[in-house]
Amino acid sequence: MPLELVPVRCLTDNYAWLLHGNGSTALVDAPEAAPILAELAARGWSLDLIALTHHHADHIQAVPELVGATGARVLGNAQDAARLPPLDQPVRPGGRFALAGEEAEVIDVSGHTIGHVAFHLPASAMVFTADSLMALGCGRLFEGDAAMMWASLSRLNALPGETLVCSGHDYCQGNGAFALSVDPDNAALRQRLAETAAGARPCAPATLAEERATNPFLRVAELRDSLGLQGRSDAGVFAELRARKDRF
Repeated sequence: MPLELVPVRCLTDNYAWLLHGNGSTALVDAPEAAPILAELAARGWSLDLIALTHHHADHIQAVPELVGATGARVLGNAQDAARLPPLDQPVRPGGRFALAGEEAEVIDVSGHTIGHVAFHLPASAMVFTADSLMALGCGRLFEGDAAMMWASLSRLNALPGETLVCSGHDYCQGNGAFALSVDPDNAALRQRLAETAAGARPCAPATLAEERATNPFLRVAELRDSLGLQGRSDAGVFAELRARKDRF
């Protein structure tokens, strides 16, 4: 049975994700303690594990308060441990661990930061991507370069289309506006944005198939000619898209 998934809105536009099943509850990223603790209390869940994707403050700053309140263990990338809160369970890209009692795979998605990881749960068809692959977009390149981020997105894009992409922020308005500027004739994109604006669906999560149909950073092959980038590699088109988004 797939795990129960609960998005928790934090700060201005962050998502934290609670997972519950198999007698266990886990949290992916810890932006703000109060709404997470409130959700746990409302559901009567005890938090067992906090899994961290990367070191930025808006993803880790609530860890001390949450650990103090719940006694949860903390998991993160051993290769970035110096920039994360103290880890009880260091993991590495390519490794596997139990997340709410279900096997999760650790995927290297460096680019936004070096050492950023995603967590893929094949049995429940979910992937927690934080600031790598985002709803209708991808993260800014603060530490890595475009080639690194393209490799990371390509690893994520190789997952099954039904995989639910659980990203770290609600940037739908800005990401959607940029997507329309480079892909104006995309009917699936327009429908997704209209449904989101009407409150008929949240910004995230969305399936990987939906991201493939609407996210310009996964549509480089479809956009190459219309962007005047004939002859560019997929990685080259991605780099140009990322540069345009930064100027948008």
